Amino acid sequence: MLGHSFVQFADNIMVGQLGTAELAAVSLGNSFVFIAMSLGIGFSTAITPLVAEADGAGNVGAGKSALKHGLLLCTLMGISLFGIILLAKPLMYLMKQPPEVVELAMPYLDLVAFSLVPLIIFQAFKQFSEGLSQTKYPMYATVIANFVNILLNYLLIFGSWGFPKMGIVGAAWGTLISRIVMVLFLWVLLKKKKKFHDYITGLNFRIIEKKVMRKIIDLGFPSALQMFFEVAIFTAAVWLSGVLGKNSQAANQIALNLSSMTFMVGMGLGVAAMIRVGNQKGLMNFKELRRIAQSIFLLTFVLEVIFAVSFVVLNDFLPTIYLDLGDANNLSDNVEVIKMAAELILVAAVFQISDGLQVVVLGALRGLQDVRIPTMITFVAYWIIGFPISFYLGLYTPLQSTGIWIGLLSGLTASAIMLYIRFNYLTKKLIAQKALQEID
Repeated sequence: MLGHSFVQFADNIMVGQLGTAELAAVSLGNSFVFIAMSLGIGFSTAITPLVAEADGAGNVGAGKSALKHGLLLCTLMGISLFGIILLAKPLMYLMKQPPEVVELAMPYLDLVAFSLVPLIIFQAFKQFSEGLSQTKYPMYATVIANFVNILLNYLLIFGSWGFPKMGIVGAAWGTLISRIVMVLFLWVLLKKKKKFHDYITGLNFRIIEKKVMRKIIDLGFPSALQMFFEVAIFTAAVWLSGVLGKNSQAANQIALNLSSMTFMVGMGLGVAAMIRVGNQKGLMNFKELRRIAQSIFLLTFVLEVIFAVSFVVLNDFLPTIYLDLGDANNLSDNVEVIKMAAELILVAAVFQISDGLQVVVLGALRGLQDVRIPTMITFVAYWIIGFPISFYLGLYTPLQSTGIWIGLLSGLTASAIMLYIRFNYLTKKLIAQKALQEID
């Protein structure tokens, strides 16, 4: 999961050397892509608990069916999301964003939007592999993709080694090509491994079962909405920052990119919770399921606290990674952005604890295949609680960007608390039901 964020991290650092307008343009373009990506990645997570449950029960046929139908649906999802983004591009002109930022973002968005197709196909293979508790192979693919992305960024953003100097469009090409490499690498890797042979070979897409499609959609659609509600509020933060100006938007992008990397650690642990809970659900061992999940929650809390302390200690230094203080032409803008980003990082230090906890509890609930109530919880937390606070504090108080992030903190904290209450209720209920069955 961290590999996905490192692609954006590399893009932001390298594009940041061009100026704050370019960094803000990447932020604006990615805000559209992140919304679509959240739907695709969220939908693909339906594959993991189905495969994990099948693996726990020793049912290879069910796991293979989940992969085949999930892969088909994810491919269709990727193509559809690409088309929707192209249709939504004119909205940029209606969002009160800085005109120079919009002009830079338009060509960047075309290529990055198309990269969603290979990314979401990759997600299908990734979620399948993780359902079999094999998390290292998707990791290898993301590491390779990051090397490809950084190399192509260097060549195409700055025109190194005789390549054309393409600016942020070069970063978009790097992202697209690296994601194509990522999916091809993982496909070849899985085909060669004995563990996956019976699942990967002989996939017949001419025979499609409505029952399996419906089950994946029933699990995947609410999971997609859960991720959408969270990503959408962060995207709203990008747009609200854009109303405040390009420097606010650039500062927001820096803090968002840093916090997204620590969030991905929590998200990875959320995948671990989903896999292990799915395994124990297949075994009908609910006491062990609860113990494992709570252990992962505790581990996540400890790690996120460590990250929070690091953010507090390094809040003045971290923004300087993204911008060139030796650039005399943009010095005043760069200094202002760094100061604003340092303040946002202090808020991010606190909210990432809530962010990590809510995503790992959400993973455990997905492992239980409980998705509808958590979807309602995330909507209430982010859009009934978090967004109004962000909107008011950001646009109508002197807090401005910091106020936007206080709203994010409020939404994430509410989500973490309500999701844990849901998990606690469900697991106690399952344990009690199992105990009654054993007595009977």
